[in-house]
Amino acid sequence: MDTGVAAAAAVHALVERRQTLAVAESLTGGLLAATVVEIPGVSSVFRGGLVVYATDLKHSLAGVPEKLLADRGPVDADVAKALAEGARGRCGADWGLATTGVAGPEPQDGKPVGMVFVAVAGPARTTVQELKLSGSRDDVRRETMTSALALLVDELRESGDRPAD
Repeated sequence: MDTGVAAAAAVHALVERRQTLAVAESLTGGLLAATVVEIPGVSSVFRGGLVVYATDLKHSLAGVPEKLLADRGPVDADVAKALAEGARGRCGADWGLATTGVAGPEPQDGKPVGMVFVAVAGPARTTVQELKLSGSRDDVRRETMTSALALLVDELRESGDRPAD
């Protein structure tokens, strides 16, 4: 799925459901939010986001537990989950979408280039997906955005008509 197509599908599903979205981004550095806001009609569903590139900001802005970051580092499934839940809670949204990983060109904290986690926190559950991506730094970041948006679309479909809490 193309990134623009995935963004449009996510925004249209949210508009139809009258639900909102917030993002917490690390390796995508704001590109995810920028991609989402390119879609016409997004203002009724997009609450905002957090660009938490630095590890300490993952805690102070998104609420990721300090112990989790100290024990496992920022590139971790549970960190992605906490980022998505933090975006959802701190921005007052129905859905939170998060990205964390290593875009390159060098490994980070023992994690290889292309190791990425995306997460979606919704009204009923939080889902995390691990990605093993290849290519240039731009390729990894672009595929991360596409995968995160596709995961959001899947979660919106799976959640059916469950109301927001």
